[in-house]
Amino acid sequence: QNMTRSDLRLGMVGLGALGLPMAVNLNRAGFPLRVHTRSRKAERNPALLGSQGCATAAETACDIDILVLCVSDDAAVNSVLFGRSGAAETLAEGSLVVDCSTISPSTSRTAADQLARQKVNYIDAPVTGGTEGAQAGTLTVLAGGEPTDLERARPVLEIIGSNTHHFGPVGSGQQVKAVNQILVAGSYVAVAEALALGERLGLPMPAVVEALRHGAAGSWALSHRSSAMLEGHYPLGFRVELHHKDLGIALQAAADVDLNLPIASQVRSMEGDLMTAGHGDEDVSCLRRWLDQDQTHAAQ
Repeated sequence: QNMTRSDLRLGMVGLGALGLPMAVNLNRAGFPLRVHTRSRKAERNPALLGSQGCATAAETACDIDILVLCVSDDAAVNSVLFGRSGAAETLAEGSLVVDCSTISPSTSRTAADQLARQKVNYIDAPVTGGTEGAQAGTLTVLAGGEPTDLERARPVLEIIGSNTHHFGPVGSGQQVKAVNQILVAGSYVAVAEALALGERLGLPMPAVVEALRHGAAGSWALSHRSSAMLEGHYPLGFRVELHHKDLGIALQAAADVDLNLPIASQVRSMEGDLMTAGHGDEDVSCLRRWLDQDQTHAAQ
């Protein structure tokens, strides 16, 4: 196994809340690794010792087999791949791009088509499971692309996640991620509303959460984010600003098939309010804050 790993040369662009722990796990697994991130700072993380920091995406993509992307949005993916000093300038024929960013399915498909012209393969592989999952290497990977490309990416995907699901052609991973973000929106806001009510009623909330989390109302959000909501302290797991962007993608996908999603739309507007109030960099669980704001101007 290690033999094949050291034969597979990797590049990784994007060392944010998810990207950095993913890169650390790949580095630890013994892959030769080149890394680049916009701020350059995370490239010098001690846990990446042995990997090679690169000044540009093009330099990162030099002489590698697989390039992993984990950047913030559609514009970032396009710029990293096709912008000035972008990876497309140096990606070798037959190499593979594994895009773990959450972007719109159409941006994924366009990127795949554009790379295919230079005989570079592409799969969309957005992930879910939070920063906890990224650190533990237990993310769920939602993939779209050719089965053969997925097979080639497997040694990498097995390190960053504990299970990979293949849903069809390029773009289908992003469509499933959109479905996931709708679920996240509803479950987080349900937990926020339930806790707000319990607190107003003066109930012993930690005991209430413990009693309810194993029943029909149990959810990842209730188990992992209720304590943050009760403490009113929102350390970063997943930034409001990014989930707001993801919900925009999901609601656009819904609009494209004439589907109205009232709860997701409401949550997106609540997130907009929180961003305006300066909470865009906090964890999504800070949706709980919205319920304490003056609700006379409640989102329409």
